[in-house]
Amino acid sequence: MTGSPPPLRTADFDFALPERLIAQAPARPRDAARMLVVGPGGPRDAGVRDLPGLLAPGDVMVVNDTRVIPARLRARRGEARLEIMLNRAEGGGVWHALVRNARRLRAGDRIAIEGAEDCTATVLEAPEGGAVRLEFGPDQAALAAALEKAGEVPLPPYIARPDGPRPEDAEDYQPVFAARPGAVAAPTASLHFTEALLAAIAARGVTRATVTLHVGAGTFLPLRSENPRAHRLHAEWGEVGAGAAGAINAAREAGGRILAVGTTALRLLESAVDEAGRIHPFRGLTDIYLLPGHRFRSADLLMTNFHLPRSTLFMLVCAFAGTERMKAAYAHAIAAGYRFYSYGDATLLERAA
Repeated sequence: MTGSPPPLRTADFDFALPERLIAQAPARPRDAARMLVVGPGGPRDAGVRDLPGLLAPGDVMVVNDTRVIPARLRARRGEARLEIMLNRAEGGGVWHALVRNARRLRAGDRIAIEGAEDCTATVLEAPEGGAVRLEFGPDQAALAAALEKAGEVPLPPYIARPDGPRPEDAEDYQPVFAARPGAVAAPTASLHFTEALLAAIAARGVTRATVTLHVGAGTFLPLRSENPRAHRLHAEWGEVGAGAAGAINAAREAGGRILAVGTTALRLLESAVDEAGRIHPFRGLTDIYLLPGHRFRSADLLMTNFHLPRSTLFMLVCAFAGTERMKAAYAHAIAAGYRFYSYGDATLLERAA
């Protein structure tokens, strides 16, 4: 029998997490973090440095080369104070942004960026639900310089920085693969990699394919409905080049497995895969939303961090590895004192049948 997917409830993806397990700084060195391996046999304790031995010659590791920009800006319009989180570049100096106090804005308003007084933005149309399109002008170099001068590293709200980001956050929150500026949140699974770990993975005979997904501010937005299907993700810009698609397909055809490093890489692969499991070149926006019931056709393995309760990302890992399996794995992780969220420990998940 066929029919509608079974109803999902946000409450079904809730769990109690002690605040002491929310990581406030990364492991040092990065690859010293713990890693929970989750497969059909249940959770197994390991470390990030064990990753090469958990892969096989001929496997391919897909990484996201987006680079985090200092996307949080403080601004003013007259006497009104604003906080801007740049979300997505739309070309021509236009950015989609999330703005605190957006209700104070009207189309045509000029906003002054604090700390970079020569940088202003024009509101292109009336805000909608806190989302605003801002035009900074066509000089991208000037905007980049203003961001470096006045912008802040857009750390997630659960990393406590009452006085703003620390100097070391600028490096800690940037993956080793970072090359193409545009993300406002780090693909956090990538934060575990070091040059030594990458050398060990290459020596194992595992190849690497690089894709780009500029992670948007929507990744921080909570679900506000008890029906997860009512939630909508902000579109993010991504690219899978012909070379990366060819390398992934060749590895699959030769019997290798596909490891997606991070949910961002996985979402992009699922945006570019066809019914037969073949990856095609892709360039553009994706708002793919992966919930339990989705049939994955791209990656066989997923490396990712531990995610928030009631979040779209916890739902994604449940969709990938199985809801009951992931609930058991998270219960094990909490009991064993694993560190959660962006600066926390890792998981290596095997795709459920």
